[in-house]
Amino acid sequence: MSVHGSARSLGAVGIWAPWWLWKQEGEKLDEAARELEELGFGTLWVANGPEMLETAAVMLGATTAVSIATGIVNIWVHDPADVADAYLQAEQRFPGRLTIGLGNGPREPAQWARSPYRELTRYLDRLDEVGLPSDGRMLAAVGPRMLELAAARSLGAHPFLSTPEHTALARAALGNGPLLAPELKVVLETDPAVARSIARQALTFYLTKRGYAANLRRLGFTDEDLQGGGSDRLVDAVVAWGDARTVRDRISEHLEAGADHVAVQLLDRFTDGPDRAVRRLPRAGYRQLAAGLTG
Repeated sequence: MSVHGSARSLGAVGIWAPWWLWKQEGEKLDEAARELEELGFGTLWVANGPEMLETAAVMLGATTAVSIATGIVNIWVHDPADVADAYLQAEQRFPGRLTIGLGNGPREPAQWARSPYRELTRYLDRLDEVGLPSDGRMLAAVGPRMLELAAARSLGAHPFLSTPEHTALARAALGNGPLLAPELKVVLETDPAVARSIARQALTFYLTKRGYAANLRRLGFTDEDLQGGGSDRLVDAVVAWGDARTVRDRISEHLEAGADHVAVQLLDRFTDGPDRAVRRLPRAGYRQLAAGLTG
């Protein structure tokens, strides 16, 4: 797998998981983070949640070299001073190992009239003021304007729910210097019906969101593709499913299209079932994925 150079390396492949799924490991979180580091993943991504920065700090303390990144800090929820404070504390103890991914997440109805682009620009201004440097942050950018902003004011872009075709477009928009780290949903299942069913459990929520839907339409998908958790065509484009070798090849498609790093979100019946209380990190799947990547 070829990887583009960058000032801060995230490694070729990382693991992306919701904040609450990391936290649900409880006392075993240290052990889980260490195992993923030992398996060779370059970055562990902690998704948006109320204690995501505290969880990231625990994971930094439990490991020795793996990078930790947020995917993403929601600018409508997280105070920039608090985010900068968490970053600067991490820099003191674990220099170069925490990257703040940030962007527009869910917001309150009272905030709907405000421009996401303008608010993100103001948030970056505030981060500059309180000491979180541009080389310590990435933007959840998919559209042209956001990609331009990511290139100008951060390490680069962390697109979510995209395709290798989007990765190529994003690389062209960013240029050769900035980091490009797309998220990729993965299902280690060879039965098409089962794999797509698991994928749709995760996709249904995102396909109703205007930003994700707009990006998929730019990539040529239709309103019909967005219905019912996604058509087979859409699911197969945005989710890598199959055995570990097939998934490795799908990851390579993003790297060859210009990504520096691919953040894998591994889905299974236990990570996306109806009862969140019983869900756990798919650690056996991570081992299978790691074996396939090295094989």
